[in-house]
Amino acid sequence: MKFTVEGMTCGHCIRAVTRAIHALDPEARVDVDLSAGIVTVTGDVAAEQAAAAIAAEGYPVTAIDPA
Repeated sequence: MKFTVEGMTCGHCIRAVTRAIHALDPEARVDVDLSAGIVTVTGDVAAEQAAAAIAAEGYPVTAIDPA
């Protein structure tokens, strides 16, 4: 699943988003493209849960590809 995530600018942002997803699924793969503002999550996490976890870290998030 892919998300547009606003406000990510640095390594701290990558770590925060990655930790949020790993709290739901420690085995999930999280790819962050800072320049595009795209987060791709592969794992056993529902799109709604992933979006909520990212939003809880303070980043506005929109699902691009929730599958």
